[in-house]
Amino acid sequence: MSNIRKAFENGKAFIPFITCGDPDLETTEKLIYAMVEAGADLIELGIPFSDPMAEGPVIQEGNIRALKNDVTTDMVFDMVVRVRKTVKIPMVFMTYANVLFSYDLDRFAAKCKEVGIDGVILPDVPYEEKEEFDKPFSKYDLDVISLVAPTSKNRIKSIAKDAKGFLYIVSSLGVTGVRSEITTDIKAMVDLAKEVNDIPCAVGFGISNPKTAKEMAEKSDGAIVGSAIVKICKEYGRDCVYPVAKFVKEMKDAIR
Repeated sequence: MSNIRKAFENGKAFIPFITCGDPDLETTEKLIYAMVEAGADLIELGIPFSDPMAEGPVIQEGNIRALKNDVTTDMVFDMVVRVRKTVKIPMVFMTYANVLFSYDLDRFAAKCKEVGIDGVILPDVPYEEKEEFDKPFSKYDLDVISLVAPTSKNRIKSIAKDAKGFLYIVSSLGVTGVRSEITTDIKAMVDLAKEVNDIPCAVGFGISNPKTAKEMAEKSDGAIVGSAIVKICKEYGRDCVYPVAKFVKEMKDAIR
């Protein structure tokens, strides 16, 4: 069984996202420990990239702050090694095809396995091109997480059929960011996916408060939150660990 599935074994999963190196790598490490303590079931770690096309202004700025700190992919791998000494929950990287190609695809997958990363989310890789990435990751028993969006409609079933780990349901059109409301029929998307694959489905993009997290978790297997957390990191800088942990606990309590 995919290690990622374990995140969904105890009811609805809460999945926070942070950008590695924002505000600095030392704080990122502390954030991971604090979020686990606060009830996170799986953690998405963003590898800083200069052109994160799926991200809205908040996470783009987080990437810029991390890159200004000269955070490299190898430094992120080294941090994961330290974290994995105590952190047992699944962790995945959220990154872009360019990052993997510049590192070397097979070498990147091997390194993920070596340090204890369970899979990757690649928002810029369409379903039709996924196989190129699937092969090296499958070789190391790691999952490439598939995404479906409101526009996927008749492709939802084919994407879901091949999905591994969990299916990332993109709640709204456009880039990541805080939204006042989510109007997409999430349940219909989840139902279509489940018809072909008994895979956990988690909803992301636009969830910023306990109320929305609860609503989304009721229609799926979990909620993913990024921009709202990165905003806290920006506001508090190195003092963000406590406020982020408090926020994660509130979100986890809401979806329980």
